[in-house]
This record gives sequence, C-alpha cells and structure tokens, in this order.
Amino acid sequence: MNILSLENISKSYGEKILFENISFSIGDTDKIGLIGVNGTGKSSLLKIIAGDDVADTGAVHMPSKMTIEYLPQNPEFDSNATILEQIFKSDSQIMNIIRDYENTLEKISQNANDLDLQKKLLHLTDNMNTMDAWEIENQVKTILTKLGIHNFHQKIGTLSGGQKKRIALASALISPCDLLILDEPTNHMDHDTIDWLEKYLTTRKGSLLMITHDRYFLDRVVNKTLELDYGKVYMYTGNYSEFIKKKLERKALESSIEKKRERLYKKELEWIRTGAKARTTKQKARIQRFEELKDTSGPIDDSNIDICVAHSRLGQKIIEINNISKSFDNKVIEDFSYISLKNDRIGIIGNNGAGKSTLLNLITRKLTPNQGSIDIGPTVKIGYFSQESEDMNINLRAIEYIKEKAEYITTEDGTKISASQMMENFLFAPDMQWTYISKLSGGERRRLYLLRVLMDAPNVLILDEPTNDLDIDTLKVLENYIDDFNGVVICVSHDRYFLDRICNKIFFFAGDGKIIEHTGNYSDFYESGRWIQEEIKEEKNIKKSTPQKSKEKKLKFTYNEQREYETIDQEIQKLENKLSTLEEEMKKYSTNFTKLQELMGEKDHTEEELLLKMERQEYLNDLAEKIKNEN
Repeated sequence: MNILSLENISKSYGEKILFENISFSIGDTDKIGLIGVNGTGKSSLLKIIAGDDVADTGAVHMPSKMTIEYLPQNPEFDSNATILEQIFKSDSQIMNIIRDYENTLEKISQNANDLDLQKKLLHLTDNMNTMDAWEIENQVKTILTKLGIHNFHQKIGTLSGGQKKRIALASALISPCDLLILDEPTNHMDHDTIDWLEKYLTTRKGSLLMITHDRYFLDRVVNKTLELDYGKVYMYTGNYSEFIKKKLERKALESSIEKKRERLYKKELEWIRTGAKARTTKQKARIQRFEELKDTSGPIDDSNIDICVAHSRLGQKIIEINNISKSFDNKVIEDFSYISLKNDRIGIIGNNGAGKSTLLNLITRKLTPNQGSIDIGPTVKIGYFSQESEDMNINLRAIEYIKEKAEYITTEDGTKISASQMMENFLFAPDMQWTYISKLSGGERRRLYLLRVLMDAPNVLILDEPTNDLDIDTLKVLENYIDDFNGVVICVSHDRYFLDRICNKIFFFAGDGKIIEHTGNYSDFYESGRWIQEEIKEEKNIKKSTPQKSKEKKLKFTYNEQREYETIDQEIQKLENKLSTLEEEMKKYSTNFTKLQELMGEKDHTEEELLLKMERQEYLNDLAEKIKNEN
C-alpha cells in the first residue's frame, strides 16, 4: 500500500534545475536507497518530502495522520539540552511524558527529599504505565549505548560533531513514524556501529528512504533503489547489486546518454558478481570461469572513461616508520614500525578516537611522534585528501581552482591531459567547469578538492575518510584511478566496500596503542577473526604473575565443514553441468522471448550460486592445506 506519492515535483536554485516534473510513490514496506551524483538534488528532495522545504511546482500527497521522522545531513541542536532532552524533543504525547519523567528523575537524584518532585514522579510513573512508555524509554537507552553514547545527561554543547550526529540518529530511530528519512546516516561511524545500524534497519518495520554512499549498506538494507539522474528519477526494484545490473540494461537502451559512464558500471557489476574476496584470489580456474561469464554477460556498451594517472617517479625508499609512539590524554600508537612497498594499498580501521587520523598526520608531518621516527624517501610526493577540504576561494570558477594547481598532467607515456579533460573524467561536464565554486554543493566541492589533490601528480596518496562526502559515481572514478595508480595508497575509511575494492593490506587499531597488520582486504580481515581475538584479549585483561606459554588450539575442520569439503567438488560440477544445459536450452528457445527470459533468469541465479561455491571451495582448500601443514 502506498503511504506517500510525489506528483510532478520540480526544484531549482537560481538557474540550476535540480529536478523537473518527477513523480513516484513510497509503499508501506519500501526500504529505498536514493542514489545520484552530488549536486543533483538528493538532499533537497528529502527535505521536500520531510516538509522542511517546498517544491517550486507539484505536490506531495500523504494521509493526514501519517508521520515522518527526518535525519538531515547537518542536524540542528540545542547546546544547553541534555542528550535525553534532545532525544525526546518530539511533540508527540508519549515523548512529552518520557521527557518529563526523565527530567523529574534527574532532579530527584539531586534533591531526594523534595516532596513535590516525588508526587510529580508518581503521577508521571502512572502516565508511563498508561501509555506503555517503558519499552520506548528502554529502547532509547539501548540505542544510545549501541551508538557509543553512555552519559545520557551530558550537555549537547560538550559533544563532538560525530557524537552529535549519532544522537540525532538515535532520536530519528526511536521516534514512532510511518516513514523514516535518513540523509547520510553512516557518516562518522565506525564499522561496529554501521554493522549494528545495518541489522537494525533491516528488521525495522515501516518505510525507509535514505541517502548513503556505503554500497554494502545499500546492498544489505534496501529493497528498492531510486536514482536521481539529470533531473529525472528512475525507480528500480532490488538492492544495490540489482540497481547496477538494471541500470546497465537501461543504459544499453539509451545509447546516446552518458556513454563514458557505462564502463564504470560494467566494472562495478563485475566486482559485485565476483564478491569481495575474489579480488585477492589466485585460483586460475575461478578466474577463467569468471572470464567466461563476462564474455556471455549480454550486450553492454564498452565505452571507456579514461582515468588518466599523472606520473611522478617513485624511488626504492618510500615511507619507513621506525618504532613510533604517540599519546595524547591516552595512548594511541605504541612502538609501531612499518616499511612501505610500492604496491601498498593500505586500509586503516578501528573505533572512533583510536588514532587512525593521528597516524596519517604523523606521516604527513602535521604531528610529531613522542618517540621513534618516520623517514620519507627523497622522491616521495604526498597527495593528502583530508576530512576537511582546504579553504576554497568561492569566487573562483571550478576550472580556475584546478588550473591554480596545474594546467595539465603528464602520464607515464608522456601524454599531456588538460585540466578540462581531467575535470570531465571526474564528472564535471564542460558547462559545469565554469560554474563558480560558491554555487557548487558540498559534495561537488569535495570532488573538486579531490581532483586538485590528484592534479599535483602525487606518488603517495593519503585519503582520510574519502567516502563521507563523495557520491557513489565519484567513488567509482576514484577506485578506477587507484587501479592504475603507480604508487602507495593509505586510506582511513569506515566504508567496507571501498576498503574491499582498493586494499591489499589492513592496519587495525586494536586499542591501547596496538596496531595489527593483516595482509588482504577488509573482508579477509573480518573473516579471519583477528579483530575478535584482539577484543577478547582486551576484555580478559589477563594479569600474568609469571610468564606462561600459551596453548594454541589445534586447527581442524568442524563436522559440517568436513562434510562440505568432501562434497563441494561434486556440487560445483553439477552447477557447471547445469549452466551448460541452460546455455543449450537458450539456443533452442532463441526465438521464444518469454521462455528465453525465464532461462536467462535461471542462468543468472546459477552463475551467482556457482561463484559463491567457488569462494567456499577456495576457503576450504586453504583450511585443509593449513591443517595438513600443522600436522
């Protein structure tokens, strides 16, 4: 059942048309991810639906009793309010009762003998019982705790920007509503919090409309994808993977529109289909099989979007970290050493406040270690994309800002690429290049700042939370740039997809200054369980009076793994045979469109199943080899 519909909505800012005459509906079970390049009007569309802004033309239709809860990208706060007062800011009757109850409870804790307060508390307790508000109050505190907030009576004005955003999120999550609207809910959150939010939204009843650039998050939470593209909207049934597939099909039919971007979507689809771990595998049979799948994946335009990488020679000595330690009020890095390699793609992960950005600032010499040293090679040229963009002269045109850094870049083969061509590669159309920076959205400015960093031809690229403000299309451009980048990449990010896509090594800040180094991408690290092992060590906090030799648990298959290991080769062979049969059937029914569509759907499903089995086969083979070597 539809709970809200938009009819012929249009919105412009000055001469810039964001969207024109768009219409769509939201159902009561829809979980929708809103996707589009920064500056296309995604946040503006959410504001119109939430009632915080009005459209130039058109109408939003919804039942009079329908309720909406909205988390904007930059929430407003009362600095003098406590966390619980901010959470219970809603004007609904039940929220007013809970807010009064909590305030009275806090006052009684400071003046236990006040009879008036005691009477008021009794009255409010009766109201809490009548309204059945205890469950909501308990849920609020549970959600706050999950989001890393523990002192519920702390003043809002004393909190960091990230803490404030989490409190605003908690407020949106807890308020009963028919439609929950979230603008970038995963920004400034660590991996554990994102995992929790992912599970919460997946099981939450009611409609959801959100903007996020976290592709794994989209893939696991949404059941519909709404794309805002050049002023039009396209609704796709399915998660992010399905969106990529169906957008390719749409683009294949619209051959005159945006040819350059199709290669990006094709590469993205390949990545989704092979799975996160596939990028690190060396299994020849699997690679060969994927190439066969790719060759039969259907008609996709192979137009190329050139990602030109500027060339700066990088010598043998790059970055040598020698026994560094760094403390502030707490210990963030202790006795850490590392010598970087030319092909390093390092992802840095850990809880907020663990010291991830501190390591980047030490490498870039913005900070100095308390002990130890960091030696930078003589040929190293660092490009640093920080969380805060440098001060921009908003009176410059976009292309003038880029040309201040360089008129052109020179690739390894000596080709010169102009600033204008690079801007087009980074999704700034020719007419947009001459737009004043003052008229660009926040996301467009971040994309412009990223390009300026790259125009300086770095050979060591340092990225601090690049996915916070970059849209998915820009992230795909950056990922393809990194594919061809002949140098070191060091990245702090909470975006699991981005880490899987670009990294071959993980630095995990385990707490108390300890940094764990792991070869592989984020999913490799997560599946290895090393992060859990480190958490267990911290929780136990074992005090040793005398050195004891630790006993390692003997590696072995579980009962189910043993059975799976014995049968998986036959299962893979069955799926291979099924694919061959389906391909023969497709030839047989090549003129029967209905039957052909049915067979193609079954073939896609079988290919997905086969790739998952191959992933599992590789894991079991690796485990069997380790067990054999241990024995």
